[in-house]
Amino acid sequence: MPIVGTARLGARTKHLVKRLRPGDVAVIDHVNVDRIAAEELIACGVSGVVNAAPSSDGKYPNAGPLMLARAGIRLIDAPDVPVFELVRDGQQLTLDGDGRVLAGEDEVLRGRVLTVPDLEAQLAAQRERIDEVLAEFAENTVEHVRQETDILTGSIDFPPTRVSFRDRHVLIVVRGEGHRRDLKALRSYIRDVRPLIVAVDGGADGALEAGLKPDLILGDMDSASDAALGCGAELIVHAYPDGRAPGEARLREMGLPHKVVPAAGTSEDVAMLMAHEKGADLIVSVGAHFNLIEFLDRKRGGMSSTFLTRLRIGEKLVDAKGVSRLYRPSSTLMPLIFFAIAFLVLVTILIITSPALNDVFELFWLKVRIWLEI
Repeated sequence: MPIVGTARLGARTKHLVKRLRPGDVAVIDHVNVDRIAAEELIACGVSGVVNAAPSSDGKYPNAGPLMLARAGIRLIDAPDVPVFELVRDGQQLTLDGDGRVLAGEDEVLRGRVLTVPDLEAQLAAQRERIDEVLAEFAENTVEHVRQETDILTGSIDFPPTRVSFRDRHVLIVVRGEGHRRDLKALRSYIRDVRPLIVAVDGGADGALEAGLKPDLILGDMDSASDAALGCGAELIVHAYPDGRAPGEARLREMGLPHKVVPAAGTSEDVAMLMAHEKGADLIVSVGAHFNLIEFLDRKRGGMSSTFLTRLRIGEKLVDAKGVSRLYRPSSTLMPLIFFAIAFLVLVTILIITSPALNDVFELFWLKVRIWLEI
């Protein structure tokens, strides 16, 4: 069946999803659609996706395209077509089952429809070649370990912050796979423990969606929305080791006060290290990247900074999934039930052992029977 929807263009998927509406056709330019992008497109309720780049180039087993297809979203790849020149934002498009994209009766472009069976076969073939990717990934990690030893030696100069990390639990929210689900699972933990909330770039929007206000936002500031940056949280821009901070210009334009921390590695690594160096008692990560596929999805060929960060922090770092399994909040209902039962037992004993109370109870019961006419 043809799919009809309004075209919404965005070269960067993470920015486009902020203005997508149910039924829209997302027009993207995204090589190797990752799980996070697929989750967000599905959550937006798009009816179709037209990709000006290969949704999977075969280098590693990325499951994003298969997630879209299984969700009933028509995915058309058109890497050899100038899609952004042929399609206008707001244009009504029709996507048919043969890969044609129509505006009214006119064919705008033609691509290839990616179906579930094709994507399943492609993913299986890519997984058989995962050893090649793993070897390259490991070599790149070792090569960059020497360049990022500042992480291990603790020589990063973190700026002073308004919020205090000392002896507190710190919840670090990253825009990663399953971050919404993890935050939902941690509601009881957040309510009872009240951890300091540190959002990493786009993780600020994830925290706000879950009803949480970040105390501090750290990152290169390219993924967080204007609303998230203006929520009142303390802002720290993650800069390159040489001091360059492209994200600082955006905050200056918005007139938002901020600080800068030059450091190697990813913003989530820097956020964890800052919490550790400032005396956090426990660091709980939400949406952080831990496995090979997640790193490749984020276009990273190695994990040197992440390896060194985990090595330095040690047992202080806990993944959100582990906390949701280990932490069991005390029930507020069961103590009340036990108290009520104990109170009734005590009252019964007093009535039975006290003649005066027994007479009062019999008089009360007689009046109840008269009132109920029984």
